[in-house]
Amino acid sequence: MAERGAQFSPFAALTGYDAKILEAARLTDGEKELGIDAKLALDEKLQLLFQLHEKRPMVSITYFVSDEKKSGGSYETISGAVKSVDPYEEVIQLEDGRTVEFCNIFDISGDILSLSESRFLSE
Repeated sequence: MAERGAQFSPFAALTGYDAKILEAARLTDGEKELGIDAKLALDEKLQLLFQLHEKRPMVSITYFVSDEKKSGGSYETISGAVKSVDPYEEVIQLEDGRTVEFCNIFDISGDILSLSESRFLSE
C-alpha cells in the first residue's frame, strides 16, 4: 500500500529553481568612482582621524561591501567610536571591533571632523 501511495506524491522537477529566480532578481549596486576633489577631501578626513583617533571620536562611515554571489554590492553606513587608524594596513578599526578598509570608504562624517575642517578653513 505504501508503494502505491508513492506514485501520487508530488514531483518537484525544478527543485531549487525558485531560489535561483529570487537570487537572479536581487539587485546590486555598482561601486561609485570618487572624483579627485572627493578623494582629496576623504584623504584629509583620514589624516584628521589618524591625528585625533586617541580622542575616540564618533564617526559614521559609508563604505562599499562587495556581494559574495554576484557582481556589484551595496553601500552600508556604520557608526561608532574610532579605536585606531592604521595607515600601513589601510584600515579604520572601531571600538566594537569592526574594521573598514580605506579603499572601500565612500564617505566619513562626524562632529569632530566638522569642527576640525571648519578650524582649518578659518585659518
